[in-house]
Amino acid sequence: MRRRVGRPGLLGTMARTAVVAGTATAVSGRMQRGAAERSAQEEQAAAYQQQALVDQAAAQLAAQQAQAQAPVAAAPSGPDRVAQLTALAELKANGLLTEAEFTAEKARVLGS
Repeated sequence: MRRRVGRPGLLGTMARTAVVAGTATAVSGRMQRGAAERSAQEEQAAAYQQQALVDQAAAQLAAQQAQAQAPVAAAPSGPDRVAQLTALAELKANGLLTEAEFTAEKARVLGS
């Protein structure tokens, strides 16, 4: 049997086409997987960044709440002084304290 020289026959053309198509499919699939992996990594990075912003905002809110509650903790001494001064005034009005005792006790309450 003599061998043809020149262009490939039908079987050779079909084989070459199959190899080219298979290679193109493999390359296309790999490109799609790579794009999907990059997209997933970008989404994960965005989620981490968003979580960091949420954590930072929560820390700022906690600091603001701590600052807002600090003066509230010192406030109870005000009404306590008023109650003490009112009690001293009543004791003086009832004659149980002298003017000197009232003045000394008033200075002690206001000085503390």
